[in-house]
Amino acid sequence: MDAPSVRDAQFDQPTRSLRLETLVRLRWLAVAGQTVTVLVVDLLLAFDLPLLQAAFLVGALAIANIMLSLWFPATHRLGPKAALALLSFDLLQMASLLFITGGLANPFAPLICVPVIISFASQPLRHSIPLLLFALICTTALAFSPYPLPWYPGETLGLSAVMQLGIWFSIVSMMSFAAFYAYRVSNEATLLAGALAATELVLEREKHLSQLDGLAAAAAHELGTPLATISVVAKEMEREFGNDERLRDDVQLLRSQSERCRDILRRLTSLSAANEEHMRRLPLSSMIEEVIAPHRQFGIEIALVENGTGSKEPVCVRNAGILYGLGNLLENAVDYARDKVTLTVGHDAERVVVIIEDDGVGYSPDILSRIGEPYMTKRNKEVERAGGLGLGLFIAKTLLERSGARLRFENRDVTQGGARIRIEWPRAMLEEG
Repeated sequence: MDAPSVRDAQFDQPTRSLRLETLVRLRWLAVAGQTVTVLVVDLLLAFDLPLLQAAFLVGALAIANIMLSLWFPATHRLGPKAALALLSFDLLQMASLLFITGGLANPFAPLICVPVIISFASQPLRHSIPLLLFALICTTALAFSPYPLPWYPGETLGLSAVMQLGIWFSIVSMMSFAAFYAYRVSNEATLLAGALAATELVLEREKHLSQLDGLAAAAAHELGTPLATISVVAKEMEREFGNDERLRDDVQLLRSQSERCRDILRRLTSLSAANEEHMRRLPLSSMIEEVIAPHRQFGIEIALVENGTGSKEPVCVRNAGILYGLGNLLENAVDYARDKVTLTVGHDAERVVVIIEDDGVGYSPDILSRIGEPYMTKRNKEVERAGGLGLGLFIAKTLLERSGARLRFENRDVTQGGARIRIEWPRAMLEEG
């Protein structure tokens, strides 16, 4: 019941890549915003503004955007180094424009955080941290800008050193917090997407295994007609050439092998007919036994306790996700148990409950609050022999919740020790599939 190792297969790839078209559109938005701001300040407000230098910086960003659009297709994805170079250029352009328009006194100074946030949301950490350091350098340089803030002619709006320090600190704090938050959210989304993809792969595999019996029956049906023809021809050949010593042995071999193939196909057909209904629907006790059977040979006692309340046993629709999910949870319990795993099954007219308990060390408090996250490490730091409790548990939990189950993970009381998992379905949902 091991989960697919998609983390190694997928996250070694550059999944956190930035599409060039996305960056180009953001840059055009920046060009438009900077152009409007410069025109409003110069023409509408009539502030003193180094218009030529500002136009040069805005034009440089526009020209760089045009060149990128001409050189690369819109679907091109930037590698980490290319993205770092382009975002560094954007950061430098923004810092230069702020530098000549008042530095930290400019009310648009916090926009210097934007390239850093984009990088942390889309690029690996080792390529984003250098951009953060470069942004800190640029922000510090803005504090020493000799250019005054554009203001009414003849008036100068100055800021005290304490105010400059406060603005610098606020920008640095916002930049660091926003970058860290963007990275965590993006990283968790990437891990979740990969884990869900693994869940779909597992579910498809389980469904495929469940369908093999039907495929065998279909193959037997399709092969029956041509094999019957071969058998008839073999009988005719045996009557025609039965006295010919050169062909007699070959004809008899051909007929015997055709009969053997017919026997094999007959067994496949009868197997499917006997098990067809079982494959679609099965009693709850049969489903639980199917889950338990693969785990009885590992030296851990598995005790099955049935707590029906007099109601008729549910007959469940065969669900590959439920079989895999319960099997994975039971496997984890067997891995962590010392001597015994208890599986309690109860049902009444409204619900079906399955409780899996082991006599191991239980969950540590920090793990209990994070159970079900993909790629979590171990259930208890003191236990090293039982492997991971991350992607496989996430897949099991996801598949069971898709079937309508509610899961609760907890520790048993101190006297008993060990962990407990409670899985509960509405009975109607389990029976209707």
